[in-house]
Amino acid sequence: MATTNVLLREDVEHLGARGEIVKVKAGYARNYLLPRKLAVEATPGNVKQIEAERGALLKKEAKERAGAEAQSAQMGGLRLNFERKVGEHGLLYGSVTAMHIADAIKEQGYEIDRRRVSLPEPIKETGEYTVSVRLHREVTVEIPVTVSGEGGAQTAGAANTASDIAEAAPAPGDGAGEESADTAQA
Repeated sequence: MATTNVLLREDVEHLGARGEIVKVKAGYARNYLLPRKLAVEATPGNVKQIEAERGALLKKEAKERAGAEAQSAQMGGLRLNFERKVGEHGLLYGSVTAMHIADAIKEQGYEIDRRRVSLPEPIKETGEYTVSVRLHREVTVEIPVTVSGEGGAQTAGAANTASDIAEAAPAPGDGAGEESADTAQA
């Protein structure tokens, strides 16, 4: 397989940081990294140019990190609540995705790209969750997310379901368990 060395112009998740020279497959470089200007070919001329720009890049990196830390401090008290239609057993009709979370954060006045929200899989049940939002490569903020049923339906439904199950199960001294044991012996 053909590989090529590229010089990263931006941070690329699971690949490397800005200014690093990495070896990638030629197709990945040609079809993804180069057209999006995330990387350039690692020629001696490009390496020298990046070395010359390194001071400016370090200042830019420090400024971005400081901005991300300030935004993280502001977002520290942020709490998101989602009210969705709920079926039996607290399961949602639909789900809460990273896009929904990013939109809710935007409504609070913070500009966040949905790709910065770390949600391994969509939330499909009611409850309390913690979602990570990556503001910068080194700055992440944890945001508590509460998913509830419309009109508090999930708490009433969950309580009813639990009490119905308790009533349906025989109590330890009812004798119902003894009859089934006698039947099993016969």
